[in-house]
Parts: sequence; C-alpha cells; structure tokens
Amino acid sequence: MGTPELISPRSPRVTAARRLARRAFRGKERRFIAEGPQAVREAIAHRTDGAATLIELFATVEAAERHHEIVGAARAAGVRVHLADDRTIGDISQTVTPQGLLGVCHFLDSPFEEILAARPKLVAVLAHVRDPGNAGTVLRCADAAGADAVVLTDASVDLYNPKSVRASVGSLFHLPVAVGVPVEQVVAGLKGAGARILAADGAGDRDLDAELDAGSMGGPTAWVFGNEAWGLPEETRALADAVVRVPIHGRAESLNLATAAAVCLYASARAQRGPGGCRSASPA
Repeated sequence: MGTPELISPRSPRVTAARRLARRAFRGKERRFIAEGPQAVREAIAHRTDGAATLIELFATVEAAERHHEIVGAARAAGVRVHLADDRTIGDISQTVTPQGLLGVCHFLDSPFEEILAARPKLVAVLAHVRDPGNAGTVLRCADAAGADAVVLTDASVDLYNPKSVRASVGSLFHLPVAVGVPVEQVVAGLKGAGARILAADGAGDRDLDAELDAGSMGGPTAWVFGNEAWGLPEETRALADAVVRVPIHGRAESLNLATAAAVCLYASARAQRGPGGCRSASPA
C-alpha cells in the first residue's frame, strides 16, 4: 500500500478549523471542535435540526487505524475525513497531548423556550460559572444524573470553549443545553414550568440532608450553581425558593463546584425516583 495522502497544514480547511480555537470565530461560524474518540463518536450520532452535527473529521493515520470503526461511521454518514500529520492535529487542537481525532461540529444549543416547553423535571443552571473545565464537568454530571437540560446564563463561560467540550466527554451531545440566557429569565421561566428553584451555596440556610429527610425534593427541580471562587451573588440567591448547602461531615473546608453539583443533582435524582417522586410513577 502507498503512503496515505495527508492534508496540507496550509489548507483552507485546516486554517478554518484552527480559527475555531477563538470564541469570536466560533460564534461567527456557529461551529466548534470536538476532540477525542468519545466526543467524535457522539457527534456522528447526533443530529442538529435534522442535519448531521459533525461536519468534517481530521485524524492522524495512527488514530484512523486505531479507531477505524469511528472513521468508517463518519464516512458512512457522509462526513469528509481528512488525514493529517501530528503537527497539524496539534495546531488545530492546541492541547499538549492531542488525541488524534478532531471533529468540526455545528453548534447544537437549544432555545430556552424549547426546554421550558418540555416541562423538565431536573435542570442544572450555571450562573456566573467562568471555568470551562468546571462547566463541562457539571454538564457531564447532569447527564449522568439523568437531568433533562442544562442552562448556561449570559454571565457564564462559553459552552463551546474547547476545555468545556473536552470536560463534558461527549455529554454535550446527550441533553438539551441553552446558553446566554439572563439568570432572571431562567428562574422565572423554570418556575413557570413548575420547577422549584434551589440555589447551591455553602452558606445556605437549608441543609441538603434535612431537605431529603423532609421529603421536599421529589418534585421538578432546578439547581442553580455559582462562581467557583465567590459562589452566587445575593441578588441571584434571592431569586431561589431555597438556598441549600451540602453538609460537610468531615474536616474539609469545602467542596469544589463540580463535586457539589454532582451531590446535589444525584440527591434530586434519587428523590424524584423514590416513592412519591415526580419520576416514580409508571408512564401511562
């Protein structure tokens, strides 16, 4: 067999993909990069407005051989596959250790109104969350806990930041996500859809264990999570039905954002699936 033909590092397609590392270009093109086999696999299966979310795929020869089933699925879906050398993949990825597979994808966020129309039972709201790794990890936790949606307010990090996408490990493609919505609109809309709004805050006057013991968490719920360093501002806490703290039973000073979010979301998921919870009844 001959040497496979590699795309030129100066190709317009490589240049366009490399520019997606910058938020301004992602917003202009409404495209983002999904890196790694798990994310690319999910992107191939996902549809946006009826069309394939994955637009094109870049792969090193070694990665294409190792993940031949993913590359084959992309080609079968009509996605153009470009073989590239390690340096070209690294230039597009801009990570220290690229994974060899990079997909260019359409934006896939959902209108907030569509999320409300579905009457969600469990929602994670990221208000003032600025760290992209935390945002992606919370999205992954919400997916694992069976949440119906995630909302990033207008004061939070870009959903399509490469670090956010990597930290979600494919969960970005699993559940509806709305972006850029003012927190006041988010809270008002979710209350109107029947959800109880709980603000997660280490200084909250309600204890998560006590809430569970009281049986008050079985209904539709939206958790609001704040900034990694300073939590939620008072005006945001005032919008909630309750401000809830995760109890610290040991000597740790606090929990980081993603860990606290996982605890809160799983507490709600368990309560909702228990006797009398909003998910405990069998479908008609």
